[in-house]
Amino acid sequence: MRQKFQHLDYKILVPYLLLVVFGIIMVYSASSDILLVNGFKPATYGIKQAIYAVFAVFLFATVTFLLRLEIFKNTKFVAWFLGISMMLLLYLIILKIFKGSDAAVNGAVGWIDLKVIKIQPLEIAKLALVLYLAYYLDRHDGSFNQGYIIQNLSRPAILAGVMMFLVVLEPDLGGTAILAMIVIVMFSVSGVPAKKAVLCLLAIAIGVFFLVFLIIKWNPKFLQDSYQYRRLMSFMHPFELEQKGGAQLVNSYYAIHNGGLFGVGLGNSMQKRGYLPEPYTDFILAVAAEEIGVIGALAVLALLFYLMWSIMDVGIHAESQFDALVCFGVTTIIFTETLFNVGAVLGLLPITGVTLPFISYGGSSLIVLSTSIGLVLNIAANERIRKEEEAINEH
Repeated sequence: MRQKFQHLDYKILVPYLLLVVFGIIMVYSASSDILLVNGFKPATYGIKQAIYAVFAVFLFATVTFLLRLEIFKNTKFVAWFLGISMMLLLYLIILKIFKGSDAAVNGAVGWIDLKVIKIQPLEIAKLALVLYLAYYLDRHDGSFNQGYIIQNLSRPAILAGVMMFLVVLEPDLGGTAILAMIVIVMFSVSGVPAKKAVLCLLAIAIGVFFLVFLIIKWNPKFLQDSYQYRRLMSFMHPFELEQKGGAQLVNSYYAIHNGGLFGVGLGNSMQKRGYLPEPYTDFILAVAAEEIGVIGALAVLALLFYLMWSIMDVGIHAESQFDALVCFGVTTIIFTETLFNVGAVLGLLPITGVTLPFISYGGSSLIVLSTSIGLVLNIAANERIRKEEEAINEH
């Protein structure tokens, strides 16, 4: 245990902890005014986020770091973890069938309310999919260049497809896209020829673009009242539809404009005071940009990208393909969530409800991401110990 702590990768640990602390501060700042106006204690969400952070860092990240890596490569562990995540996703569909809109939050049935905490099965499914693909692709290492690509990839592709189908039914298009990105990236780096991976990615991108174009032009009557369709239209015409779903994006623009380069000061955002809906979740970056300025927001994003690069660096130098694939999978989760969140805040992508990693309010996301960081730190420490032992043996 002591040996592992001596080989901690601070290039991953330090930015991770800084992001978590900044997240607590911003959740408190972004939520305090709304809570106060509605008769609640202004620190309620900030305290909750701090409690989630303590559990995430000291229970999930630390325990995952200290466990033997062989546990995560064990067939039974991977099967159980994947099975539980699939069952939770299936439970959401059952919940939607029997409770309908009563179980929905922002148009999607994506949470299981345990009173103490709301569990978001999608977050668990992301890590479960990464571990399963790393396990499966590691077992089939070397087979992809022998003419068995389709046969070898059919099983994980079907399983991932079922998982994405369950998430689409919630409906959660952002979550589905994240799962798809995990599959594409992990397939691409596992030995699949680059040409096939690029063609697959282009085909999916063209398909999505064509589907969105078709929906906008077709304007089907049965979709016009759906929450997802209104979000898409609000993305296309935010100012025209400000009273019908475009308020988030419009007020996000105002927040960024008000903040300028250096911000109006921590806690002084105007848009969080009832103008920007749920400013402590999806659009917390807009509040941050208003309070600490564009330069401050860019510094936060730079820290996120530094964390991603540090995780990628561990994966690139990992001896085991399983370890490398886990690192690439975790990086994909963080990158895709950041891309979708920032894209939505800037109006470059439709609003999908994807939160900003480590910073937006929410226990499920923070706990699963912290578990992922603990696993990456575990891999990094083992790599350092291995290299140290090899150097000693050489001498």
